[in-house]
Amino acid sequence: MILLKTSRTTLTITFGVILLILTCQSHCPAQTKNSKPLVKPSSRPSIVWVNEPKPAQMLLPPNTQHLKFHSDLVDEDIGYCIYLPPGYSNSPDQRYPVIYNLHGNGGNEFTSMDSIALLHEGITTGRWPELIMVLPNGGHSTFYKDSADGRFPIESVFVKEFIPFVDSNYRTIADRRGRCIEGFSMGGRGSTRLAMKYPEMFCSLFCQAGNVPHLIETFDATAPELRKDLLLGENRTDWENNDVYALTKKNADRIQANVRIQIACGTQDEGHIQTVRDFHQHLQSLGIDHTYIEIEGLAHKRAKMIELLKPIWFDYHVESIRRAGVHPR
Repeated sequence: MILLKTSRTTLTITFGVILLILTCQSHCPAQTKNSKPLVKPSSRPSIVWVNEPKPAQMLLPPNTQHLKFHSDLVDEDIGYCIYLPPGYSNSPDQRYPVIYNLHGNGGNEFTSMDSIALLHEGITTGRWPELIMVLPNGGHSTFYKDSADGRFPIESVFVKEFIPFVDSNYRTIADRRGRCIEGFSMGGRGSTRLAMKYPEMFCSLFCQAGNVPHLIETFDATAPELRKDLLLGENRTDWENNDVYALTKKNADRIQANVRIQIACGTQDEGHIQTVRDFHQHLQSLGIDHTYIEIEGLAHKRAKMIELLKPIWFDYHVESIRRAGVHPR
């Protein structure tokens, strides 16, 4: 069973599993009481700037390329994969919406080929309009933040260099109306924070089992002598500026005006479901409309989540693009 809560609609849909949609306003009771974020030690951030595909990844989906761009911030070439829809080469005057898919921890720019394959299948069968999908390389344990030591400015590379590079080199709709962001696990965590921090940049967010930790609480609970070894370092202000709860509260009106939010997580996804529920309640307390999905019995399994939600996987982004005023072919 999938439990989906939204502030707008009540209906039931069946597609191999039961999708139950309930009305839930900001006064609904919390999913958990007195919940505290689950804090686990993470590995140190690292990155291979340009990766090579594993044997199973050698054959890329149709219309997909592995390329690289140069980052001035790190003075390195960085790998990325991009999918261009079937009509792209024959429609030189057409511009296309873009989905940025951020990979999880331990992944790289090759990780989400199944998302590209599903999108291509849906486009060719008429399920979804023609969209571009881009897979950036976010490294390991960076959480798409800028590290305090300056070695891994992943957020700045993505926001200040990579998105402008894509808009300059491909026929994108180069503003929030045609720009979506999503990701699983670390990618969901990163995409959520980036959308809350830069709400004018995106029209749609799909957080797929992305942990949403209480960073300020983590900072306060960490011994001062240990903070210097953490990604965000010793300065509390850096933690506050990256705390998604603080960012969402600060930017609530801009988020409500610009970004449609969808969140999905499995009920057996230990280490993620608790903070996902916390963030769901945080959005409700701020009156921010969003769609919230809990998949009964699902653990931290990306492929299984895609399988269960396959018929509607890109529907939310497409509807967000349409509501932003873009009507892709």
